[in-house]
Amino acid sequence: MFRLGMLELLIILITIPIVAAVVVIPLWQICKKAGFNPALGLLGIVPIAHVCLMFFLAFAEWPAFSSSVSNEPGRL
Repeated sequence: MFRLGMLELLIILITIPIVAAVVVIPLWQICKKAGFNPALGLLGIVPIAHVCLMFFLAFAEWPAFSSSVSNEPGRL
């Protein structure tokens, strides 16, 4: 059986929160600017859910842009 030493445990305890923050913070901002609930960014740390989130963000109608952009001719 493999046992973790103190150095390995320390590296893991420091690395995991840093990597999670590097993934979650940008996704949080993207979801917020797109008009979705920013907490969706937390899905970035779930193994399969982050792929689903990327597809959702790529193909969904963004509320932030659908309310400010008008399809009527002559309107800006």
